[in-house]
Amino acid sequence: LRVLVGGMCETDFSGYPDCRDDTMKALQVALNLGMDSRFVLETPLMWIDKADTWRLAHELGGDELVKLIRVETHTCYLGERAELHAWGFGCGECPACRLRKRGYEAYLNGEQVAEPA
Repeated sequence: LRVLVGGMCETDFSGYPDCRDDTMKALQVALNLGMDSRFVLETPLMWIDKADTWRLAHELGGDELVKLIRVETHTCYLGERAELHAWGFGCGECPACRLRKRGYEAYLNGEQVAEPA
């Protein structure tokens, strides 16, 4: 394994330090110090908001990719997977779920997401 691609996004930072670009860079350095070969953490969504992430998914793979992301990816920091919302699985209450929901709704409505202050 030489490359790991993750969906972390600092633009939607919701108080979780593991989403920050600096955290990803530090993790990559730490992993490379402990490995015999170069390891890269790719974060292609780091600087786009959730609405643009949904738009990008639709541009790249249409409705099928959007559906795959809804049902096969996970955002909820409480680990809730009992209820499938329009935007995907989650508790619907934690900051990560609220961001995902707001981004999905903005994507559907063709809007930009106002970032929290």
